[in-house]
Amino acid sequence: MTVNQLIRIIAGSFIMLSLALGLEASPLFVSSNWLWFTLFVGANLFQSGFSKFCPLETALRKLGAKDSNQCNSGCA
Repeated sequence: MTVNQLIRIIAGSFIMLSLALGLEASPLFVSSNWLWFTLFVGANLFQSGFSKFCPLETALRKLGAKDSNQCNSGCA
């Protein structure tokens, strides 16, 4: 998987999990304070669209995830 794919998977998972934990209608409800985490993830995605800086992207590259231009035919 590429860095961009992993960012989308991780961000989407964080948003769904924090909504499940933060919405009172959810059977997994813990506290409405989890909605702050949803805001944090969304704000980070928003700012990275303008600044082209994403802390998760940096961390994934350091962990060895490949960029899409490095994947000729070997990324799955």
